[in-house]
Amino acid sequence: MIPVRDNQESYNAPVVTYTLIGMNAVVFLYQLSIGLHNEGMIYRYGLVPGKYTVEEISVYFSFANKILSLFSYMFLHGGFFHFAGNMLSLYIFGDNVEDHFGSARFLGFYILCGLISGAFHFMVNPVSRMPTIGASGAIAGVMGAYFLLYPRAKILTVIPIIFIPWFVEIPAFVFLGLWFLLQFLNAAGQGAGAIAWWAHIGGFIAGVAFVKLNRKLPQTGASERIQQFTKKKGTPRLQVIKTHAADNGVDLYGNIDISSVEAITGTKKRVNIPWGFYNRLYTVKVPPGVRQGTHLRLSGLGRAGPDSSKGNLYLRINIKNAV
Repeated sequence: MIPVRDNQESYNAPVVTYTLIGMNAVVFLYQLSIGLHNEGMIYRYGLVPGKYTVEEISVYFSFANKILSLFSYMFLHGGFFHFAGNMLSLYIFGDNVEDHFGSARFLGFYILCGLISGAFHFMVNPVSRMPTIGASGAIAGVMGAYFLLYPRAKILTVIPIIFIPWFVEIPAFVFLGLWFLLQFLNAAGQGAGAIAWWAHIGGFIAGVAFVKLNRKLPQTGASERIQQFTKKKGTPRLQVIKTHAADNGVDLYGNIDISSVEAITGTKKRVNIPWGFYNRLYTVKVPPGVRQGTHLRLSGLGRAGPDSSKGNLYLRINIKNAV
C-alpha cells in the first residue's frame, strides 16, 4: 500500500515540514555526490550504539561527534526508495500535525521523536556496531500523532493489482494501525537487522505521548504569531470526488473545492473519481471568474447507458472562505 494524500484539510502552510523535507533532500544529494554507501560518513554521522558502549569503537569518536550523531542520523538515508518513502510520509502527515502543534512546537516535537526513536533502538541493541540512519523514527512520531489527532481522516492509497493501480480511501486509524502492527510484528520476528523496527515503534509511541502532553502545556502565543504569515490561500491540488446519480440516470454529480482566490484567478486540480476498480485520476481546469454553485461538465465520465453511451460528470464548485 502506497499513501498518496489524506483528505484532512490543513489551514496553514507547513513551513517546518517543507523545511525538513528540503534539509533531507540537500543531505541526500550530498550523499549521492560522495556515494550513498560511503561507510566513513555513515559511521561518523549515523547512530551506532557501539560508539557509546564498546570501548574499542568509542575511542575513535569525540564527545562532540557522539552528541551530533544523535541528531544527524535523522537526515541520512540508505537509498532513493528509503529517502522517497520517508519524505512522502512526512509530506502527507506532517502538515496536519504541524497545524495542530504550531510550527515552533512541531519542530521540537519532530526532533524529540527522532531522539526517542533512537533511544528505543539503542535499548534493544546496546552494543550494536551497525549504524542506523534515516528519518523514519521521527516521521513515525508524526504518524503516531496523526493517528491520535485525525483517526477518521481518509488516506488515499494506491494498491497495485498486477500492473493496474487501484486507488482506495482507507481510514487513518486503519492505515496507521496496520502500519504500527507490521512494525511490531517485524520487530518481534526479526529482532536486530538492517531495519530499525524498534526505532519506528519508539517514534510512534512518542508521537502519541507528545500529543497528550502538549494538551497540558501552556500556550505561549508564538504559534499564533507565526500563523499570521502562514495561512493558506488555496485548497488541495488533489481531491477525491464523491459522486452520486440523480434518479438512476447516467449523469453523475459531485463537488470540487476551490478557494476564493482560485475562483478569481482560475486553477487546475487533480481529481480522483472512485468507481469500483476503475478509479482514475483526471486533471480538471477551473476557469477564472467562476461562482459558488457553478457546474463544470466532464464529458463521458458518467455511467454507461443501455446503449453503451456514457453520461457526464458534473462538478459543483464549492468556494471555501468565499468573499
